[in-house]
Amino acid sequence: MAQRILYDAPTLTISYNYDEEWLYLDWHGNLDDETVMAGALKVLELLQQERCAKVLNDNTRVSGLWADAAKWGSDVFFPQLHAAGCRYFSWVYSAERYSQLSAELALQQTTAGIIFMPFRELATAAAWLRSM
Repeated sequence: MAQRILYDAPTLTISYNYDEEWLYLDWHGNLDDETVMAGALKVLELLQQERCAKVLNDNTRVSGLWADAAKWGSDVFFPQLHAAGCRYFSWVYSAERYSQLSAELALQQTTAGIIFMPFRELATAAAWLRSM
């Protein structure tokens, strides 16, 4: 798989998968509003740079509650992501309940025009995104 790391920080690694033409977001650790918002802005920048329409968002190694960032995501970030060309967003939930609630909040509130699909397993999420 031809994948290149574009960004690597303590809570987020962003790669571009050249075979699948999507951004892979590997979030890790205990997230809070500040780290989620900072990471999201980096995602926006790299999505524009790579001109891709698909995101594989992996939260399997995440914990923490980031409800304010979720609200900001649905109101501000997702519409910007859509304007930048994102059309499909595959979201793998964390097993940790608070993180899961934050993700659900972000997805329930948005009217961005992006097709979001939540998953429990990375393989299923990737398969769905591949079919888009």
